[in-house]
Amino acid sequence: MLVLALDTTTRAGSSALARDGVLLREQASDATRPQASRLPSELMALLDDEHLVLGDVDVFAVATGPGSFTGMRVGIATMQGLAFAAGKPLIGVSALDALARHVIDDAARIFPPSREAAADGRSLGGGGTVRHLVATWVDAWRGEVYAALYARGREVEAPSVESPRAILERLRAESVAPGPPEGGRYESSARPGGSSRVTFIGDGAEAHATTIRAALGDAAAIADPVAPLLAGTIAAFATDAARAGYMPLPHAIRPLYVRHPDAELARNARTGR
Repeated sequence: MLVLALDTTTRAGSSALARDGVLLREQASDATRPQASRLPSELMALLDDEHLVLGDVDVFAVATGPGSFTGMRVGIATMQGLAFAAGKPLIGVSALDALARHVIDDAARIFPPSREAAADGRSLGGGGTVRHLVATWVDAWRGEVYAALYARGREVEAPSVESPRAILERLRAESVAPGPPEGGRYESSARPGGSSRVTFIGDGAEAHATTIRAALGDAAAIADPVAPLLAGTIAAFATDAARAGYMPLPHAIRPLYVRHPDAELARNARTGR
């Protein structure tokens, strides 16, 4: 199964090819050129580099957002056109889900268990005292971020658009305990199951790293890279979905806006909605 994937929700953007779940090639887009002018030529060049043609693609995949409204629309429209032309399915993947997948399985490296935790039989994630969360933050401009929260690979807070301080206050109150003092033990949180550690990823986390560390201290980590390419991960999601029998038609895709577009907000203001 050959999957061609595209992300236009992030500043750089990226495209990728994967065969049977194995990433063949992933590349950043040329951020110096407008997306509308560089697509779909970049995708055709990616196929050509692997000595493939559009007809070889079995499944198309695209990031559905949240992110730049213009980027989302250009990316989705481009992949819809290619999928219609090839007569193949188009799978939409949340950019927040793709970001989370980059670090879901990497918690132990980011927050290694202390010697005391090992001696007490505590562990990271699962039923252990220290629970791992992944916070995906995408810059939403206006001092806000598109955000979602994940635990053990599952979304536990749905996508929202909020100020970083509001999200951090909620994390402190609901799930994240302060980091341990030197040589000390982790304090327990108000939520059953003990304290939590949060890994932040995305360009929103990069922009607000100082605020995150000031609010959560040792309970927070910033992923490296903080704003990775997403097309390869989108291809992996699409491969899993297609193997499970999910093969939607291109017209069925829906953008994940989270925040309403400015034009819609202005219209609602005029009509009093």
